[in-house]
Amino acid sequence: MGEMSEYKPGTFCWAELATSDPEAAKKFYGDLFGWEHHDDPVGEGMVYTMLLQGGKNVGALYGINEEMKAHNVPPHWLSYVSVASVDDSVAKAKELGAEVPRPAMDVMDIGRMAVLADPTGAHFALWQPKQVHGAQLVNEPVSLCWNELMTTSVEDAGKFYTNLFGWGTEVKPMGEASYTMFKNGDWGAAGMMGITPDMGPVPSNWMVYFAVADCELTTEKAAAAGAQVLVPVTDIPEVGKFSVMTDPQGAAFAIVKMNQPPK
Repeated sequence: MGEMSEYKPGTFCWAELATSDPEAAKKFYGDLFGWEHHDDPVGEGMVYTMLLQGGKNVGALYGINEEMKAHNVPPHWLSYVSVASVDDSVAKAKELGAEVPRPAMDVMDIGRMAVLADPTGAHFALWQPKQVHGAQLVNEPVSLCWNELMTTSVEDAGKFYTNLFGWGTEVKPMGEASYTMFKNGDWGAAGMMGITPDMGPVPSNWMVYFAVADCELTTEKAAAAGAQVLVPVTDIPEVGKFSVMTDPQGAAFAIVKMNQPPK
């Protein structure tokens, strides 16, 4: 894909980090990925930081506010899906069993959003573009390239997302388990895997993947900067290599060196 000016509805379009220490997070990701940043005041004592690669927006971060702290919300990356109408999608999602932690709201004149929790508990956001469509750069080194759902029920989650977004599915064997590719038309929209007992008490979650030029080197660099490696560099046959880690504040993310962009 590379540079993006708009997104087809049903496509992941944005990644946003809520963190307990914005300044430390800016330094960590800036050193790791070479991201620049631009701070935008968005209210009294509030700052929304745009993350940039080569002058192009690739994501954002902000500090966890008092309300989130009161609800014990941990640092996390949130994935956004582009939709034609947030209000219509929220109504449909509720019919399909979703909860709505953050109802539909306007974000100034740049778009409209809502945050949902699917029937298995995984949180994600909806984005209806106005002035801003999403990330300006994807599927390039140090930009968003994939979103993957780890879920306690592949069956329930599969029914929910295919009905909500009209995604198709393609199931591929992966060892003793399977991997579901969600398809938005002919294009790979996202992936899905079931949480297995050996993973422990992991809640359903959407993981963001950032493309890198060298998975081993980037993983080592992240660990040296205070990241905790959850999944070491692992080969994905015919796809590439990936690793999963948490940043120094505890937000989980993955990196991947893909042989080619997902299709």
